[in-house]
Order: sequence, then structure tokens, then C-alpha cells
Amino acid sequence: MHYLFSYGTLQLEKVQIETYGRILKGFEDSLPGYKLFDIEIKDAEVLKKSSQKFHPIAVKSHCHIDKVNGKIFQITEEELKATDEYEVDDYKRIMGVFESGQKAWVYVAAI
Repeated sequence: MHYLFSYGTLQLEKVQIETYGRILKGFEDSLPGYKLFDIEIKDAEVLKKSSQKFHPIAVKSHCHIDKVNGKIFQITEEELKATDEYEVDDYKRIMGVFESGQKAWVYVAAI
């Protein structure tokens, strides 16, 4: 099993059903040291699933008071691979440490 932090469209039930075939259960948490910005999504499959032209993206801020709120979900290895396919190239997957102390995968800006 893996833990995955979502602060954007992966929290939407429609996206979860189309990506994983189920609705995920999770708990609220925050990623310190990051701020949210919007990026324009051009990938047709992602647009179809999310129905949103702009998605949030977490960018490292280097400021300890900044944080991104979201949810941590427990997913399988296959679901992690499906998430990799869902996220566009503007994102990279890293292991983050959250305010709760939980470690989880999170997709942040690839820059």
C-alpha cells in the first residue's frame, strides 16, 4: 500500500472513479513549505476526467508558514501507476512529510 496526498482534482469523486474505479477514503493534512498556483491542462484525457481546464499545482516556497491543504489517501501500487498516468508532465512525484508526521507521495511542480 501507498499513501497519496491530493490537494486538487484527485479529491473529486468523478476523477477517483474514472482513475481508480472506486471512491477513496482519506484524512485531511497539510504540506508545509509549498504554495498553490494554477496551470492550464491541455491533455484531453485529463480534461475529460476532471472537467477543469485549470488545475492547482504545488510549488516549493521555502517559507515555513506556507502550506497546502488536502487529503491523504491509501492506494495500491496499481493505483499509484494510474495516478502517474493521470498527472501531466508539469508535475513530478515526490515523497513528502506532512504536518501530521505522515509520509506520502505528492505531485508538485516539476520545475
